[in-house]
Amino acid sequence: MDVDQKPDAAKGANVLRDLSKFGQSPWLDFIQRSYTADGSLKKLVDEDGLRGVTSNPAIFEKAMGYGTDYDAQIKDLLAKEILSPGELYEKLAITDIKATAKVMHPVFVETKGLDGYVSLEVSPYLAFETKATADEARRLWAAVGEENLMIKIPGTPEGIPAFQEVTSEGISVNVTLLFSLEAYKNVLEAYIKGLEIRHAAGKDISKIASVASFFVSRIDGKIDGAIDRRVKEGDKDAEALKALRGKVAIANAKVAYQHYLEVMKSERWKKLAAAGANPQRLLWASTGTKDKTFSDVLYVEELIGEDTVNTIPPATFDAFRDHGKLRASLTENVDDAFKVLEQQARLGLDLDGVTKTLVTEGCASFCDAFDQLLGAVANKQATFLGSRLIEQKADLPADLKAAADAVLEDWRKTGKGRKLWAKDASVWTGGDEAKWLKWLDIVDERLAHVAELEAFASEVKAKGFSDVLLLGMGGSSLGPEVIAETFGQIAGFPKLHVLDSTDPQQVKTFENAVDLKNTLFIVSSKSGGTLEPNILKAYFFAAAEKALGSAPGKHFVAVTDPGSHMEDVAKKDGFWKIFYGEKQIGGRFSVLSNFGLVPAAAAGLDVRAFLESALRSVKEASASTPPAHNGAMQLGAILGAAATKFGRDKVTIVASPAIYDLGAWLEQLLAESTGKKGTGLIPIDDETLGAPGVYGKDRVFAYLRLTGEACPKQEKAIAALIAAGEPVVTIDLADKLDIAQAFFHWEYATAVAGSVLEIDPFDQPDVEFSKIETKKLTTAFNETGKLPPETPFATSGAFEFFADDVNAKALGQGDALAILKAHFGRVKAGDYVGVLAYIERDLKTREWIQAVRLNLRDQLKVATAAEFGPRFLHSTGQAYKGGPDSGVFLQITADDHADLAVPGERFTFGVVKAAQARGDFDVLSERGRRALRVHIKGPLEAGLAELATVIGKAV
Repeated sequence: MDVDQKPDAAKGANVLRDLSKFGQSPWLDFIQRSYTADGSLKKLVDEDGLRGVTSNPAIFEKAMGYGTDYDAQIKDLLAKEILSPGELYEKLAITDIKATAKVMHPVFVETKGLDGYVSLEVSPYLAFETKATADEARRLWAAVGEENLMIKIPGTPEGIPAFQEVTSEGISVNVTLLFSLEAYKNVLEAYIKGLEIRHAAGKDISKIASVASFFVSRIDGKIDGAIDRRVKEGDKDAEALKALRGKVAIANAKVAYQHYLEVMKSERWKKLAAAGANPQRLLWASTGTKDKTFSDVLYVEELIGEDTVNTIPPATFDAFRDHGKLRASLTENVDDAFKVLEQQARLGLDLDGVTKTLVTEGCASFCDAFDQLLGAVANKQATFLGSRLIEQKADLPADLKAAADAVLEDWRKTGKGRKLWAKDASVWTGGDEAKWLKWLDIVDERLAHVAELEAFASEVKAKGFSDVLLLGMGGSSLGPEVIAETFGQIAGFPKLHVLDSTDPQQVKTFENAVDLKNTLFIVSSKSGGTLEPNILKAYFFAAAEKALGSAPGKHFVAVTDPGSHMEDVAKKDGFWKIFYGEKQIGGRFSVLSNFGLVPAAAAGLDVRAFLESALRSVKEASASTPPAHNGAMQLGAILGAAATKFGRDKVTIVASPAIYDLGAWLEQLLAESTGKKGTGLIPIDDETLGAPGVYGKDRVFAYLRLTGEACPKQEKAIAALIAAGEPVVTIDLADKLDIAQAFFHWEYATAVAGSVLEIDPFDQPDVEFSKIETKKLTTAFNETGKLPPETPFATSGAFEFFADDVNAKALGQGDALAILKAHFGRVKAGDYVGVLAYIERDLKTREWIQAVRLNLRDQLKVATAAEFGPRFLHSTGQAYKGGPDSGVFLQITADDHADLAVPGERFTFGVVKAAQARGDFDVLSERGRRALRVHIKGPLEAGLAELATVIGKAV
């Protein structure tokens, strides 16, 4: 804008300032921080008679997205708070609005509240939501706190009731996006009703102002475009059509003004005016000329009239100052205006249809502009945060990138990200998903109560515990295990151990690893009814009682949902503390709730810093973050599109050695959330990367890299995969504490992927089936003293082979080599092999299973999953049974060289483990999976060595 151009001093003429002589107020459709700060805006007030300012997302996007005007405030805000792009934008915008309001306030005072306003728009995303619009208007009104503020509310059928409601509460409103006479009539009626409601309540109505923003040039853009097309096509009414070019929008505005004048004469309005009511003036919006064949000041010159406002874009503002002409044009040739509208209808130009379309397009356009605005703010934010945010980069084949981008565009257009945060189940299947979405809010909630966790940590430290032993399964154990493995023992605090097995050897190993007299036991179970935590609690409670002599409960803490069986047990047994979970968070989404935080606090982790790190990820994936800047949404779109469009449903997780255990947690999150209804993502964790040639075309690689401790071998292997065209998503963590961000990032991504897969990502039906089968077997043992008999279909040396009839028939009656050769011969391209070992998980067995799985991968060129039972039952077991039928499973069981009794039960830990293995296998068989169980008789180490040899020969 040319602020240096001055009116002719000799003549004293300024057509902008002289608009007031015709009862019209010029407002400026523009706002910018530097423009307000350097006196340019005040100069317009003083010299041009500027009476108001309007803003919109497109204006703010240009102001905030470019240059350095806002950098200092952004830097200052981000140093103090963790904000979403929407929250950051709002703080910046409110600063601008308040500054502008101060410049305009003298006009407000001079005009007794008729002019001097600056407008701030409610989120365009709310255009079709009445309650949300009203709530947002109230919130913004209070946040700005300036009497010369106008809140902009769209004149949609849903926006108009919100406008009426907040008007009755004393809020001044600029109703925007009005195109049709009918819509304008409804808005004026809503204004009058709002005033009447307030007046009837005995409240002051004299301090309320409103304008109805009636859009002009966009109408001609549509109508004239239709005219030009028909003329070009040789329409028989070509001459009549050409005569209407550039006239319909102005005629429409003049007719609307006539309605205004009629209403102002009514007794109903006179009663309100007598009580001090201000009229709702028509504001001409979209008054920049788009068609270069028309005058650049057409929509200012032709719409000058009393009690109106023209909000003028900067270029038009300058142009009108330079060569605009003044006359009372709004009331000229009114009869002709009605004739123009009649003529357009006769010629089929469909003004009514055009105005309806323009409302829809206008809302979409404002949403697009808001997306761009928030994206610009997000870019600025990311620049200033730098490595404080985890960073994500996707190297994708062109077809997968296009498919993922299509998902993101769908989410942008339909607002699914906002629906997700609104807990709208239609994002998924429309079932009960909304009941399981408290994980979205848990970081804020736990930060509000973090002092409780910090006090607990101090108490644990003061008591001098040497060890913390967490007893849990699945979601209750895998998150704490990541924390234990990532951070190790923290100085001054006990060492955190996580036991999630019923293998008697493993239970005994953990018992021997801790000092029972100085151990804090955390029993972690959401429902309190899960078998494994209950029997582990019984065992260690008895062991602690024996070691301590009395009151073992003082060494026990429970983490459980309110009202659970475990809560009753904890109270009965005098536990030191009970921490509660959130019923509306499933186990695998619970790591940032007390299920992860209580053991973290006990182990000395700075839970406040941990939660603040997580909050950065929450804010980055907020409802206000456009898909193009929402890394978690992008990740979910990639995973979902890869699986549904290209069969790339094996998510291979590669993590830097210092954060390697993230993969174990991710396995459960992905598999249990998505593996159902014959579809899903199959996570492949802890696999040493091979050359590109050992992989099929069914993988997506997720590389979680701790940037300061990246592994050179991994880096080289990842680079080779990218060069070979394999899809690789790299997520960089600058600090170990950033695993908290990674937790939420992947939770959100999994929810998005579930939507793309069209499943409910928050249930786990097949985990429950395994529990049911296990329960049948343990019940049978309690009744008879033994498990139901089973007979191997083949025996070979130290191996006994078991399978259902269908699988047994397919595998034949040969020796171990023949059976395993037949079994692995069933593996096809796109399949995966699951090695499911119900044995103690220690260094030797982990090395053994890794060697076996890598050999299978390299020979068969398929993905391989290496799992230990029963822990995987609460993790990947869901996908193996409910996911795609592409798994070939080898279950491994063995004789226990020693067993442990379960206090108060007839069965032992060995019996429970055997029942779990058999229950698991029964469900795999019932689902028609290609499954084989081999049982090792005699010494485990020798049996495993021989089995590895035979498998090597078989493939």
